[in-house]
Amino acid sequence: MKLSLCIAAVVLWIMTLTAAGWLFVKGWTVKGSDGRTEILLVPVERDQILAEMRQLLKAVDVLVRGLGEPKPDRKEMEAAARGVGMKMAADTEPAIMAKLPLPFKQLGMSIHKDMDALADAIAQQEGSQQILQRLSSMTARCTACHDMYRFKASE
Repeated sequence: MKLSLCIAAVVLWIMTLTAAGWLFVKGWTVKGSDGRTEILLVPVERDQILAEMRQLLKAVDVLVRGLGEPKPDRKEMEAAARGVGMKMAADTEPAIMAKLPLPFKQLGMSIHKDMDALADAIAQQEGSQQILQRLSSMTARCTACHDMYRFKASE
């Protein structure tokens, strides 16, 4: 009796870990009608993620405008990049992170890390061309992510 109870407990534990791992990789998603993967979020979660994306876009705008100036305000540019770096990612709620598929999480984290690296490069007086190349690499990943995913509000 004890042995069968232990076996049942171990099997249940393995099944739970397998399901959790599968959800960590797949997230809460369905195939969308336009070929993209729809990430299912409640409206408030969707709003939070979209607000974060708008902050990233605003930081990119500050950087691009700065690069267009004869004498860019490097402090403003550095602050914009740093503001959307890993510190921003650390504030994401675990419940939302659990719903995001692994490739989405990887793309997002790479953008936040690269924003911190970009802020460091700006502080170290890296040239405008190199900054623009870094930014181009990041926006290419943003575009790829938007091509692959969309958010769908679930109730």
